[in-house]
Amino acid sequence: MSVQPNGPRRDRLRELLDSVVDSANTDVAGMARSSFASEFHFSREVSRLTGEPPAALRRRVMLERAAWRLQRGEGVAAVALDEGWSAPEVFSRAFRRAFGVPPSQAADVGFRLPAPNGVHFHPPESLWLDSPGDAQRPDISLLMIAHDIADTATLIGAATVLTESQWVETISPGQVILDWDGEEASVGAVLDALVWTKEVWLASIEGRDQPARPGIRPARRLAADHEEISARWTAMVRDYGEQGRLADTVIDALCDPPESFQLYGIIAHVLTYSAHRREVVRAMLIRHGIEVHRGDPLEWMRRD
Repeated sequence: MSVQPNGPRRDRLRELLDSVVDSANTDVAGMARSSFASEFHFSREVSRLTGEPPAALRRRVMLERAAWRLQRGEGVAAVALDEGWSAPEVFSRAFRRAFGVPPSQAADVGFRLPAPNGVHFHPPESLWLDSPGDAQRPDISLLMIAHDIADTATLIGAATVLTESQWVETISPGQVILDWDGEEASVGAVLDALVWTKEVWLASIEGRDQPARPGIRPARRLAADHEEISARWTAMVRDYGEQGRLADTVIDALCDPPESFQLYGIIAHVLTYSAHRREVVRAMLIRHGIEVHRGDPLEWMRRD
């Protein structure tokens, strides 16, 4: 049995850029063919998405790569030929116009040229796309929290196909993730602990009494509890972050003896053991004949 989400969203911009910089494509017609588009449509799409005609984009990226190669000590004639210029003299003129110096002085300049779209050559054979200047600064903690929640929901959903006996079946006897949480020998036990951990920490942070642990909850009830707890958990992290208070310290009287924890340390702890438990659950689900996707944040970002 396989439980898989929809595949990665098609990255059309990457496909177009691959066609632009492919060394086998010497003109726009070749770029269009490798992109399975008409020359007119290809040129229009590249210009629309990048603000730069494909020929100009390719020429600039090739000049950037040429500059980088020259800075590494490669010869002008070889670089000119490899980068598609008809002769070293033609390449030298183009290089001087772009960088303001002859190829022999490439070491005196950076290899990046002004770009209307932030697309640049990235050594040794890649592209780099700068984020827009007005883009909001990404918060990696919120990204990881969102991924943790989404991946946990996926795993709980995948496990709903198990029978009640399979849900609590001991398939990993003696399995302990954290000493104070006890044995987690079944799929249900590990998934329940994923949700329970956030419930306990939220109680400490929100000033609530420690909740009574309900035992291994059925999958559908756990899914509902996870949705509610995750919303509170996300709001807590976001609100304290916006207030600049993630370095605040909680003196946790629910511990015996009481201990102090900084909020960002709590978040790191939860994310660390949540990631571990998710991988443990994946392995356990496979033993039940259920395969799920890898849970890679990069793949998740492409889907969403």
